[in-house]
Formats: sequence, structure tokens, C-alpha cells
Amino acid sequence: MPDTVISELEYSRDRDVVELQTHDLFLRGECVTLRPMTECDWGLLLAWNNDPEVMEHVESDGFTPRSLSEIQSIYRWISTHAYCFIIEVQGQGIGECWLQRMNLRRIVGRHPGENLWRIDLMIGVKELWGRGYGSEAIGLLVEFGFDRVGADAIYGLVAKGNTRSTRAFQKCGFTSLDKAHEAGDAVGYDMVITSAVVMTS
Repeated sequence: MPDTVISELEYSRDRDVVELQTHDLFLRGECVTLRPMTECDWGLLLAWNNDPEVMEHVESDGFTPRSLSEIQSIYRWISTHAYCFIIEVQGQGIGECWLQRMNLRRIVGRHPGENLWRIDLMIGVKELWGRGYGSEAIGLLVEFGFDRVGADAIYGLVAKGNTRSTRAFQKCGFTSLDKAHEAGDAVGYDMVITSAVVMTS
């Protein structure tokens, strides 16, 4: 959730949201369940967002510790235009993700009138990296986005050098866009999927 990305939002810039805007959706896969993010999850989110090893793979512009109030402000605001989830495995929260209306002007401007969404994802438990949980979560969000939200295209935003995340998105049918990022963008690569086919090989 780099601030440089947040600054590009097309939507309301009112950050004074007093609580998470939640939903009642549960997305269940073979190993992971995506459950609604709630106001009871601040302990997890605070720990993950202040772990330098985790954030190294999320933010391309360097790790900056955040206070609880800063994290609450960011997530609460994002929740006003996204479906925010906690990723669980066997009832344990291991990460977070959301399906958010596309908010980057450089993408929205190239596809006027289209229903564009983006996936952001973090596996916060380092011991569980590389086990396919991220790919499964992405696949659930892709299916939800096309089948129930009516997306025309879904984008994944991957931090520079995060090859593990790149492979996770590719496993779900995403392809890298050719256009290089403009100078100053917070994330390293755009990936996009334009059909509901989820590849698992």
C-alpha cells in the first residue's frame, strides 16, 4: 500500500474513515479461506506491515515502519472501495488481500468505460512462503472478480524484484504488460488477466 499509489486514487480523498467497511463474503479454496477483514485484525496487520522482510516484497520504495493509527487509516480508507480479506489456512490468519476498483490513472485512462479491478496481496507469515497459498488466494479473487463482480479485466501490481509474486500471478493466468512503469511509480510491474480462466499448472 505505498503512499505513492494511494496518491493516484480517482476516488474520494477523505481519509477520515472511522472503521473498516466490511462485507459478509467468504471465498473458500482447497487450502485457503478468504474471510472478511475486520476491526479485530489490527494485531495481525500491524505485525505484518512492520516486518521488514515481509514489506521488502510489498513496497519497492523502501521499508517505512507505520504506527497502528497509520495502518488503520490506510486499510479503513481502502475498504471503502475494495473487498478486503484475511487469508486463512486451517483457521490461522497468514496474510491479507483485496480486490479493489482500479485506481491508477495511467491504466484507467487507457480503458475508459471498462470495469477494471486490481488485486493486492501479502503473505505475512514468512514460514509459509512458497507453498502456493498466495496463488490460491489470487485464483479465488480472480473467480470472484469475473463471476460475481463483472470485471472486464483484473490487474496485479507486483513490487520490483518480487519474482515469487510474479510467478503466483502467472500461475493464475496473468501476463506481464509490455509497457514499462513511468518514473516514480511505486510498484515494479503490471500484470493483467482479461478472462476468467484460472490456470493451475
